[in-house]
Amino acid sequence: MKSFRVVSLLALFFLLLFGGSIALAKQKQDGLAKSLPVREDLLIKNLPDVLTRFKYDSGLKFDYPDAVRGIYVTGHSAGGEKFPQLIHLIENTDLNAMVIDVKDDWGNITYIPDETSPYKAIGKPYIKNPKEMLKTLEQKKIYPIARVVVFKDTALANMKPELSFKNGSTVWKNGRGESFVNPFLKEVWDYNVGIAIEAAKMGFQEIQFDYVRFPEGFEKRDNALTYTMGEYEQMDMDNVQKRVQAVTDFVAYAKKKLEPYGAKVSVDIFGYTATLPEAPGIGQNFSKISEQIDVISSMIYPSHWTSYFGISKPDLDPYRLVTEYAKVENSILSKLEHRPISRPWLQDFTASWLGSGNYKRYGKQEVEAQIKALNEQGIKEFLLWNAGNSYTKNVDYTP
Repeated sequence: MKSFRVVSLLALFFLLLFGGSIALAKQKQDGLAKSLPVREDLLIKNLPDVLTRFKYDSGLKFDYPDAVRGIYVTGHSAGGEKFPQLIHLIENTDLNAMVIDVKDDWGNITYIPDETSPYKAIGKPYIKNPKEMLKTLEQKKIYPIARVVVFKDTALANMKPELSFKNGSTVWKNGRGESFVNPFLKEVWDYNVGIAIEAAKMGFQEIQFDYVRFPEGFEKRDNALTYTMGEYEQMDMDNVQKRVQAVTDFVAYAKKKLEPYGAKVSVDIFGYTATLPEAPGIGQNFSKISEQIDVISSMIYPSHWTSYFGISKPDLDPYRLVTEYAKVENSILSKLEHRPISRPWLQDFTASWLGSGNYKRYGKQEVEAQIKALNEQGIKEFLLWNAGNSYTKNVDYTP
């Protein structure tokens, strides 16, 4: 009886996948079971692969834009009074997308999950009704991207210190009071992938993973902090390569897990990683990560570079900085077998902390200069970052 049910079920799967005839679908179960020349043992073995071909339907419909031109939106903005203003901005310009915090920089979920969700304890009531929010975006034809901050996660580190890095008996914190969780651990991977799946099921068309890395300067803390390397412990490579392998493996793992939900996967990455073979402390290898995903979003804010590309004060010369970066990135991506879409993060904020003479006030001219630089190098997609979601008015975002 068990054998009969498995064959019948699998027959229906193949009918759905390959468009079997209506007549065959209506056959009696006995006739159906006898008519299929299958090896049941192989079908059972490959059942997970068959199932992954089914795509989850959120009930929402979005088309990928001609090129994504988006803005960053916090959970507070998405669920508050600023949201209609941001909608208005997009509707009245060539912008067409929002990157919305689903898991924020402290490890909180920006909405209250269902009672049955394993993430209920970290839910915050910033976005009162995420499904209704997504329906609004659907109506307005605004492409929704869910930002999920991965390994910077103070909430999880405090709840489960064994998943973090310890300084003595306490969870390690950086200078801003933030904690990270351990990228070597599969439990941490699954925790974040589960959040991404919830977002995809709600209707987000893309998951953007941020902080896919170890803490900055980790090469200086490697031997001082207490942590486990999990299955990477016994690998025959130095700790730098173990970090690179773990970060790259997570990205590939997340991409595979999200396939049944039809969501694209993008990753935020430091712009300077494209200029190095790899970043030894944080475990980011630009090429290896890019090979695994749909979209790579380098954070190339001029204010975040020191003297680079022969530019002594990059914040004062956004057009040149972005131009020189884009040349380097294009060269690297052109060599990849699987080339992702390039969609850099651009600066729409003023970096006054750089001090007098090292920064300029960013407005219409500076934002347009960055977009122009990308376009001239053949990069048509971009995202704008402003932590407070206060974007410059009257900018021409035309590709």
